[in-house]
This record gives sequence, structure tokens and C-alpha cells, in this order.
Amino acid sequence: MSNQSDTTPTGEPAAGDVPATRFLRDVLVCSLGAYGGPESHMSVFLDQLVVKRRYLTEQELIELIALCSILPGPTSTQTIVAVGYKTGGPLRALLTMLVWALPVLIAMSALSFLSGFLLNRGFSTDFLRYVGPMAVGFIIVAAVRIGRKVVTDWMTAMLMVASAAVTFFLRSPWVFPIVLIAGGALSIATSRERGIWNATAITPRWSYLIAFAAFAFGGLFLSAVTDLRLVGLFENFYRYGYLVFGGGQVVVPVMHTELVTVSRYMTDAEFLTGYGLVQGLPGPMFSFAAYAGGMAARNAGTATQLAGAAIGGIGIFLPGLLLIYFVFPMWEDLKKIRAIRIALRGINAVAGGLIAIAAVVLFTATELRIDNLIVTAAAAALLGFTKIPAPLIVAASLALGLLL
Repeated sequence: MSNQSDTTPTGEPAAGDVPATRFLRDVLVCSLGAYGGPESHMSVFLDQLVVKRRYLTEQELIELIALCSILPGPTSTQTIVAVGYKTGGPLRALLTMLVWALPVLIAMSALSFLSGFLLNRGFSTDFLRYVGPMAVGFIIVAAVRIGRKVVTDWMTAMLMVASAAVTFFLRSPWVFPIVLIAGGALSIATSRERGIWNATAITPRWSYLIAFAAFAFGGLFLSAVTDLRLVGLFENFYRYGYLVFGGGQVVVPVMHTELVTVSRYMTDAEFLTGYGLVQGLPGPMFSFAAYAGGMAARNAGTATQLAGAAIGGIGIFLPGLLLIYFVFPMWEDLKKIRAIRIALRGINAVAGGLIAIAAVVLFTATELRIDNLIVTAAAAALLGFTKIPAPLIVAASLALGLLL
């Protein structure tokens, strides 16, 4: 006889009882609907994994978003990998990573071979004209849903508004983890509860942190003592993966400086062609590394170019994956400390503010035209009030851009 705790309030199986194939199919749905950067990706996660499937609660997803925003690396990738870890352990986390990122990595690797053809044909990104307005609609839905959950009193309301104001004027990626930590500290400082630092057992998985450091220092050492381009590329992309906070919009300018301006592995036109291509594909924007790696290694033959693309993709995602494997099990233990639970009230409110202001920032970056406003409103309405999957909404916006 089944236990009541084995099902969700809607009759869905509990997350731990969900077959891996079903969960990974939903991860693929998220990947196919993931346009517009990490904030837009979060809205897809919220819709598919929380509202439709109930693999975790809104509160749990907000906590994971906040945690991954504090960590260096691709925020949305780390968030969905953490959901995979939560629902099925380390193996499912790895499979989640592959299903989420591998399709677009393969596509960007292939496009590194086609960049010259596309450039000669005058490749245009005009068909992406409605991706931005659509992403604004997605983020609005996420901001409303998260805001209703995280604002519980005057303190959380103040933190949400303050974090939105600060990050509107200061868009540096380093600001995000700082305001998240500040929100948690302020929440603890204003708490009147006593005995909040209760003891709990924490068992760090040191092997993952050791591996993280070994790849970092090993890559630096090997690139210093050898001139092999593939070794240098691995060090470059691995370093991008552990030094950057946020999404692909943050890491791409860093790549441009090192790969185009300094190393001259490709021209500005070739780089921008790849950047336009990755924005037209679903999935994490960090997958641009596969294109960049392939382009950087193209002069040494097809096999080396394929290796360069693989090194780019593996190198940039590996540090974030290792950090989640190290941090997430400890996070579940740390949440048992009362002070951490109090801090999460402030951290979650700040995370809500970051997502809300992302809609404003992205909206100001798009042209204020009636068709853009219609696309934004339609995307928000379809995602918020219907059961239409996000990938279909994305496909409709791309089709509209092609038609017009």
C-alpha cells in the first residue's frame, strides 16, 4: 500500500520516485525552451519543473537559484544540475548536465566548421528580433511567481526592492553574490530569535573540491610549460568557468578579449557570427565555448578542431559541475542550522529582486515598439495561464521573426 508522502498534492509521484527517463525528458523540454539568459531560463524551470511537474517546491527552487548565484560558473546550468542531484543523486545530476547542454554543444561544434560559409553568405540574426521581448515575458512570469513566495514581511519586501535598485545601477557580475550574501547577513542581524546557531553534522565531499583545484592549478602549470594549443585552450575555458559569475552574456566578452584581441584565434566577424548563432539556439549560452574552441583549433586539421570544440565545452562546464557536487550535499546539511534558515529569507528576497530587475533591464535593451510589447504580453500570458510548453512559445517567436 502506498504512503501518502510518496505523492505530491496533485497526485504526482514524489521527486525521488520519478523515473530518470521522465525527469530527463523534462530537462530536455527546459533546454529547448531556454532562451534569453539565466533569468529567462529560471522562468522555464519554474514552469516545467515546479508548476507542471512538482519535482520541488517554489521555495526550494528559489533557494537553489540563490545558492548558484553565489557560486562562480553558469548559474542556470548549476541550478538545473542541482535539481537533478536533489531528485536522483550524483548520477542523475551528471545525466541532467548532459541532456541540458549536450544538444547545443554539438550544434555549436558543428557550426564552428560552417562559420566561414555563413560569413561569406552574409549571415543575419534578424530572425532573433523577438527573442528578447519573449524572454522579458518569461522573466515577468517568474518574477511574479517568486515575488509572491519570497515577500512575507516588511523586511523581505525592502530587501527585494533594494536589491533590484542596486543591481539596476550596478550591473557588474560581482555585485550579485555580494548583495545575496548581504541580504542573508541583514536577515540574521535583524532577527530577534536566540540560539539560532545550533550544531549539525556536515560531511564535505572533499574529493570534488580537490579535483576542482587540481584541474585549475594543473591547467595553469601545463599551459606554462608547454606550447600545445589544446592544453592552453583547456586552461582558458576552465578558467572562464570558475572566474565568471552569471550567464553567457558575462563570459562572452571575456572570451572576446583573450581569444580575439590577444591570441587572434579568430576575427571579430567570426566571433560575432558565433555569438549570433548561439543566441538563436536553445540551451545554455556557455555552449559558445564549443564554437570558440573549434575555431581556435581549426588550423591543425579536422580531428584537432573537433578536440578543440570538445575541450571548450568540457572545460567551461566542468568547474561549475564539480562545485555543485561539493556544495549541494553540504547545503542540505547547512539548512538544518536555524541561522541559515533565517538567512535564506533575506537571500531569497534578494534573488527575487535580481530576477525582477532582469525583466526591466532586458526590456530597456529592446526597442519600444508595439510588436515587441505584444510579443512580451503574449509570451507572459501563454506561459502563465496556459499549459503550452515553453519550447513551443519559443518556436512561435522565432517563426514570427522569420516571417516578418
